[in-house]
Amino acid sequence: MTDVNPMTADFVRPRLMLATTLLADGDAGREALSRALAGGDVASVILDPAGRSDTAYQAFAEVLVPLIQEAGAAAIVVDDTRCAGRVRADGIHVTGGSLEVLGEAIARFSPKAIVGASGFHTRHEALEAGERMPDYLLFGPIGGEDDAASPADVDLASWWAAIVEVPAILSGGGALEDLPAAAASGAEFILLSRAVFGGEGREGEAVAEANALFDALEQSAAA
Repeated sequence: MTDVNPMTADFVRPRLMLATTLLADGDAGREALSRALAGGDVASVILDPAGRSDTAYQAFAEVLVPLIQEAGAAAIVVDDTRCAGRVRADGIHVTGGSLEVLGEAIARFSPKAIVGASGFHTRHEALEAGERMPDYLLFGPIGGEDDAASPADVDLASWWAAIVEVPAILSGGGALEDLPAAAASGAEFILLSRAVFGGEGREGEAVAEANALFDALEQSAAA
């Protein structure tokens, strides 16, 4: 994470999002996600293909989408629009930073479904994407070695959140210790994967700790 402005009284408490990058197929992945969702507020879950074939990805999503929706969160499928329709996901996430692909997805699915995107790395690119009116832009990776956004992406998310109404999602890093810096960016949502799913059996506790930390930051900013 890069240095960010200190939190002030106008601090907006972010909501938590999860990415399934580390989840296994079958019962193990379902149980881990179930524990996480039981831990507290989760706005949505991005279903990361994580190298799966189309068939395996659809089977993976079919197991998890109902679980996500029953918990009151939105289930978002990455790139595969046919899979999104078949599993009745709540939205589609477009990677790759293509304005054309993003525009096509919005034309086809918005406003019936959530349409978000990532892969825009400059202010100009982000503003052009924002002109298409997606439901959000993600800054940073869906999942990676440490799940951390680059300093450039943190700066971009902070700038975006300050001036644009389209919500920002920021990748929050691989450990809960990274959350204060991510939250200080002003992004409306913080995306976690390894920080929640990296400790088997502790997924619910990690979600509870993340939400408690967001609450404490909000209280501190208001004091």
